[in-house]
Amino acid sequence: MTTPDFSIEFFPPKTAEGTEKLRATRAKLAELKPKYFSVTFGAGGTTQQGTLDTVTEIRREGHDAAPHLSCVGGTRESIRTILNEFKANDIRRLVALRGDLPSGYGMGGEFRYANELVEFIRAETGDWFHIEVAAYPEMHPQARSPQDDLNSFVRKMNAGANAAITQYFYNADAYFRFTEEARKAGVTAPIVAGIMPITNSTQLQRFSEMCGAEIPRWIRLKLASYGDDTASIKAFGLDVVTAMCERLLAGGAPGLHFYSLNQAAATTAIWQRLV
Repeated sequence: MTTPDFSIEFFPPKTAEGTEKLRATRAKLAELKPKYFSVTFGAGGTTQQGTLDTVTEIRREGHDAAPHLSCVGGTRESIRTILNEFKANDIRRLVALRGDLPSGYGMGGEFRYANELVEFIRAETGDWFHIEVAAYPEMHPQARSPQDDLNSFVRKMNAGANAAITQYFYNADAYFRFTEEARKAGVTAPIVAGIMPITNSTQLQRFSEMCGAEIPRWIRLKLASYGDDTASIKAFGLDVVTAMCERLLAGGAPGLHFYSLNQAAATTAIWQRLV
C-alpha cells in the first residue's frame, strides 16, 4: 500500500494582520510535513495578487505550493501572464478551476469550462505544472445531472490533469461511488478526498449551502443539539471527521486535502489521530 498524500488549503489573507496570522498557522501545519499547500483564487480573479504573494512566500519557505487558477473572466493573454509569473517563481503545481462567477457577473472571458483551461495550460507550458482539478462526489450544484457532472469531470482529466481534489463531503459512500464511476469511465489518475474539519456549525451550514455539500441529517441534528457549546461541537466534529478519514484511507483514497480555513488546530488534531 502506498503512503497517502496529505495537503492543506489556505485562502489569501486580505489584511496585514491576516498575513501574520496565516504565517503562524502555516508554521504549525508545516510541522506535519504536507506534500504541498494550496492557495485559493477569488471569484473572477479578485484575489489574484494575494494568491501569488502567498504562494511565492510559501515557496521561499521551502514548501511546495499550488495556487488555484480560475478561468472565469480570463483571456488567453491574462492567463498566459499568470502562468509565466508562476513559472518565474518556481511554482510547479496548479489547481485549475472554472471558478465561481461573481454576483451579477456574466460568463465573459475566453474560457467557458475548466477542461479548456487545462488544455490551454498544457499547450502553453507542456509538463511544467502538475495540474489538479476539482471533483464533486455529490454533484456540482450547477450540473444538470450526475451523469453530466461525471462527463465534465472526465473531460477535465482527459484534457491533461494529473489528479483531482474533491469538494468536501461527510458521506464516504458518495466518494467511493464517484471514484468507482470515474474508473469505469476511464479515469486512472488519483482522486484525493477533500476534508472540511467541523469547528463551527453555523459557518459549516453556510458553506455547504453555497457549494452543494450535504450535511447528513444525523450530523445536523447533533450539531444543533449542542447550541453554542463550541467545545462539544469541536469534539464531535473531530470524532466524525477522523472516523470518515480512516474509512476513506482504508478504502483506498490516495490522499486527503484539508480545507483549513487558515486555522491549524482542527487539521492538526485530525492528522495526529490518523498517523
